[in-house]
Amino acid sequence: MEGPNPLAAGLSMLRARRVGRPRSSGTARAPGSGELGLILESVRLQGVAALPDLLDDLDQYTLEQSRVDPDELTHDDALAYWLNLYNAGALVLAGEAFATATGSVLRLPGAFTSPFVTVAGESLSLDAVEHGKIRRFGDPRIHSALVCGSASCPTLRFEPYEGARLDEQLDDQTRSFLEGGGAVIDEDTLRLSRVFLWYGADFVRPRRMPTFMPAGKRQVAEALTPWLPDQHTRWLRSGRRSIAFQSYDWSLACSVRKPV
Repeated sequence: MEGPNPLAAGLSMLRARRVGRPRSSGTARAPGSGELGLILESVRLQGVAALPDLLDDLDQYTLEQSRVDPDELTHDDALAYWLNLYNAGALVLAGEAFATATGSVLRLPGAFTSPFVTVAGESLSLDAVEHGKIRRFGDPRIHSALVCGSASCPTLRFEPYEGARLDEQLDDQTRSFLEGGGAVIDEDTLRLSRVFLWYGADFVRPRRMPTFMPAGKRQVAEALTPWLPDQHTRWLRSGRRSIAFQSYDWSLACSVRKPV
């Protein structure tokens, strides 16, 4: 599989566009994510090998989160809720892949398309959460926050996402992803993560998220400048034109970057 399942993503995106932007009139705060923080710390110390022993903890966390109605949360708390829930589901995939000596999460049947949680009476897969819930918040930085248990995906943040600090966390996470290999100058070419081939249009047209319309490589690179390292921005401003997308390594991997 080269990229996201186009059929599953398309159906979730169509559903999201019918529903529109998430309601932001809720006043409730997100439930605590302390359990997820402990799980992330174990992965930070031991890597993907820690996950098989954490599957019960992840299942319990997912069950507890499934009892929340995100429409009752504030806007930022709701987005943080969905990000944490998605990443917990992706960690389960990575743990199952490691426990069964499967070299990639893509080799697990229905990895991203099978339901893994029911929220407010709706049965949801990882694809449905990403494309039908998270992307409709209209914040492209989420593409640096979501993980997929693969070598080329963004590195997990060392802490759960929190509504009160979400803007700061997403900015930091996006810069970290780009500086850590998501944007590399190779001789005379700027090579961007393939994530930005699949989802670069969300950065170019965030108000249209989730969007079907592709965007040009130059448009994508320019839209990333608020988070690019200074030398990359200078490279773009110099007028150089060679921009390419990296290949994507779906090999099983999972790591948590250290806090600064």
